[in-house]
Amino acid sequence: MHGAAKVEASSGNVFADIGVAKPEAALAKAELARQIDYIIRARRLKQVEVAKILGVDQGKVSALVRGRLAGFSTERLFRFLNALGHDVEIVVKKRPRSGKRAHVTVIASG
Repeated sequence: MHGAAKVEASSGNVFADIGVAKPEAALAKAELARQIDYIIRARRLKQVEVAKILGVDQGKVSALVRGRLAGFSTERLFRFLNALGHDVEIVVKKRPRSGKRAHVTVIASG
């Protein structure tokens, strides 16, 4: 090695760290897509089967599971989760007094 690698602490949101516009929305979409991918894998579904369930073509499923989310709104991802047999709950709560910015979190339950 020719020198120490520069290491920078994460803010907890990689999208904010790399300067993506609307990082909270980007993280939420990525987490929703991750949950969809998890469901697909757990059910051992083929992309063509998923496409039929979601009412999209196989290419859209491929983009989704590869994290190419530009064509997907959070609302659309909610509908996909519903089509895959999962409920989506949205909880609004007051930001803690810690002084940190308010944020969006996606939490999966069993």
